[in-house]
Amino acid sequence: MSRRIVVTFAVSVLACLAAPIFSFAQANPAEVRKSKGALTKGVVSKTGYAPVNGLKMYYEIHGEGKPLVLLHGSFMTIDLAFGQLIPEFSKTRKVIAVELQGHGRTADIDRPLSFESLADDVAELLKYLKSDSADVLGYSLGGGVALQLAIRHPQLVRKLVIASAVFKSDGWSAETRAALHNITPELFEGTPIKKEYDRLAPNPEQWPQLVNKIKQLGTVAYDFTAQAKSLQSPTLIILGDSDGIRLEHAAEMFRLRGGGVMGDLSGMPDSQLAVFPGTSHVGVMMRRDWLLSMVPAFLDAQKTHR
Repeated sequence: MSRRIVVTFAVSVLACLAAPIFSFAQANPAEVRKSKGALTKGVVSKTGYAPVNGLKMYYEIHGEGKPLVLLHGSFMTIDLAFGQLIPEFSKTRKVIAVELQGHGRTADIDRPLSFESLADDVAELLKYLKSDSADVLGYSLGGGVALQLAIRHPQLVRKLVIASAVFKSDGWSAETRAALHNITPELFEGTPIKKEYDRLAPNPEQWPQLVNKIKQLGTVAYDFTAQAKSLQSPTLIILGDSDGIRLEHAAEMFRLRGGGVMGDLSGMPDSQLAVFPGTSHVGVMMRRDWLLSMVPAFLDAQKTHR
């Protein structure tokens, strides 16, 4: 098996810690450059660093309207994760995109990575920006952070979109969980992800530290079933049919959020489930047209269902 295949496989199955744009950037470098360029031609209205919980958290604000927070996957940046989506979302929304601890332009600090601490960082950022509430879209690692944000700070989250993430660790297939142990800092040398990290990170020498922290986060067992059931935020759950998430787990998560009913008899639930056909974990965020057809419609819908 070639090194590229090993790296692509290992990264794509980092569970909620994956960095899918690695494969995307290798396969479609022109598209990545195009999407990144789109963010530099009058779309960005504000960038800055927020002092939150010992971090200087980098953020960007695009457009105007109801706030929509975007949370990226592991090893990613705002551009790599959402470059194709922000220009469209920002036509009708105030998009708040962040780079989490140790990612992109946000320097790491002496603190382990956890879904809870990362969620608290986002909550403090929203308070810093004087945003009382927002819709939140999180992908992969960001999906786990989005879930914790809604659990720990429910007053801040209006609607929730969780893409390619789980609410308990065994929601990932055994194959996916086992693959995490194959990740090393050296595997990323020469890849687009590592080049982008070296270009943007305040302290590029901390790369091995970031990889090891993400691996440590991936080995911790967790189960947020009870908290997920009690959430008040309507939730859109998105995954690929070959995502590495057990489909039984996705169905369970949907039922926890009020789904799995006979809508004609019981009324339609406020939460929704979308399984993208022919789509891997890496591929979910590449389904631009599907995401743009589903996410805004879900966020804009009035709460008239169960």
